Formats: sequence, C-alpha cells, structure tokens
Amino acid sequence: MAAMKKRVGILISGRGSNMVSLLAAAQAHDYPAEIVCVLSNRPEAEGLKKAEANDVPSRVIDHTAFAGREAFETELNTVLRSFNVDLVVCAGFMRLMTADFVERWRDRMLNIHPSLLPAFKGLDTHARALAAGVKITGCTVHIVRPQMDDGPIIAQAAVPVLQADTASTLAARVLQAEHELYPHALALFASGMVRIEGERVLGVASAAKPSGPLMWPPLV
Repeated sequence: MAAMKKRVGILISGRGSNMVSLLAAAQAHDYPAEIVCVLSNRPEAEGLKKAEANDVPSRVIDHTAFAGREAFETELNTVLRSFNVDLVVCAGFMRLMTADFVERWRDRMLNIHPSLLPAFKGLDTHARALAAGVKITGCTVHIVRPQMDDGPIIAQAAVPVLQADTASTLAARVLQAEHELYPHALALFASGMVRIEGERVLGVASAAKPSGPLMWPPLV
C-alpha cells in the first residue's frame, strides 16, 4: 500500500514564487506531500491568483483585521485545522509568530531563509552578505522555532557571490536555488527520510558522495 501523502498548508504574504515551485513538485505522483491550501495574511498577495490558477483552495486572513497577534493566529490555526493540515510551509510569509503558535505546530512547520543560516538572520540578507564580503551565500530550509530564522536545518544550497553582484542580482541567484531546494527539503521531511533529534535534523545520507569542497573563486 502506498504511503499516505502529508497534507501541506502554505503560508504566503506576496508573490508566492516558492509556493509555485512546491505546487509544481507536488504534481508528481510519487511526491510525498500534497498542497491542500494556501493562506495569505495580505489580500493583495499575487500568490493567491497563482494558487487559484492551480486549483488549490486559498484563503485570506488579513492580520490587520484582528486586535492582536494572538487573535490572528487563532484564526490561522482554525483554518489550517479545517483543511486537516499535517505540515505548515512558510513561503515568504512575512509575519513573526508567537511562541504559542510555533509550539502548536512544533516540528511540523518549515521555513526557507535566503542565507546559509545561522549567518545573516533577519532582513536585507543579500546587502549584508555583500557588505561582509562573503564569497559564498545561499539559502536554508529549517524547522521553525520561536526565535527568528532559527531551528533545526533540513537542507541548504550554496551559490557564489560574484564581484559585480548587487543585492538584486544576488537575490535572483539565491531565489533560483530556493526554487530547487524547497521542494527537495519538503520531500525529505514529508517522506520521513529525515527526522528531528533535539535541535538537529538527522537522516539518510545521499547515495552520491560529495566530490570535494565547494570553492569560490574556483581553483585555477
């Protein structure tokens, strides 16, 4: 008997580009997760139209209509439960969540951040990476914890920082990596191939052994 797919609710606030990559991956019959709803805290979010175009139920839960974070999160939780969601996936969801909400979904909520965590938590990651002079940056999929951009790391992808980069060009390169990494990380987690032990994610090693260190600039 085929394993039951995990039911995933995606949270967005904007264009939903990572959401689209997840929706595309979930079209595969052997993908271990199905996207059952898309929720946005902003009525104008472009991703809502994209969800509709993919025949995925969407809802707007406008945070400005609530007296506080707790009331907003109560409604958010109610809607997620109404769709029988197993896993919550944050894809450009620009709201800090209370510790209570995070604990309700402990070890069942994922986020993607455009840096190689724990480096450059928070906003303006690409400008800060350029200012710091790093030669490699990237993106990270992690389990959500109450602290911002914190939690067990599921997967990471690295990209080079080029000498001519601006924050915009670097952001575009990292975003392309995000679109590949997030579906991969969700598949690992939803399938049970990785597990959380304490504050680390453990699991099966890749069948392909690494060929060596990634260096940028490359060796001559």
